[in-house]
Amino acid sequence: MLNIRTFLLAAVSVLPFGLRAAHAEPTPREQFTEAVQLFFDAKPVESARKFDQLVLAVPGAEPELWQRGLALYYAERFQDGRKQFELHRTVNPNDVENPAWHFLCVARLEGIQAAREKLLPVGEDPRVPMREILELYAGRCEPAAVLAAAETGAGEAKKNQLCYAHLYLGLFSEAAGDAAKAREHMTQAAGPFRMDHYMGKVAVMHAKLRGWPVENASR
Repeated sequence: MLNIRTFLLAAVSVLPFGLRAAHAEPTPREQFTEAVQLFFDAKPVESARKFDQLVLAVPGAEPELWQRGLALYYAERFQDGRKQFELHRTVNPNDVENPAWHFLCVARLEGIQAAREKLLPVGEDPRVPMREILELYAGRCEPAAVLAAAETGAGEAKKNQLCYAHLYLGLFSEAAGDAAKAREHMTQAAGPFRMDHYMGKVAVMHAKLRGWPVENASR
């Protein structure tokens, strides 16, 4: 997903100089940082509110804020999350993760079949196993195909692939109402296959929010 740094720098640059210098109000960058921190502290409701404040301060930033979409999903503001991911597609049309999260929001609102019918179109995303994840969400393959794709390769690359596979399998299972499978996959993404990047941290936050203990990363 897109790097938020460019728009934050631009947003800070258009604030009145005296306001920035006096720190009478938080800058967009500070609001963004606080929103992300609240999210990873497993406080999605508070995070979503902080992102809302950022959008009010810098309306032009909204299409870039896929991070806001994640916070909205976990805050159970599924309609708002759906709109956020539809908007993000206008600036990032080739990211499979965006239609996946849109699917999850629609599934929580209207069910899996409706989410499949309204799956956002997307371009090519060469990351493994993103193609298989999208195929699963579209109803054209089974979870085993996602895991098989993720098992290719070796070392950190394979571990990363398995982190993504289990994360999105866990999210899919939860949206489908299978809490046991959701826990099984998410604790793999947050535990043995944990990665120190944004989506890896999402898995950790998810497990924390649901109260699921995880193993220490060991691979």
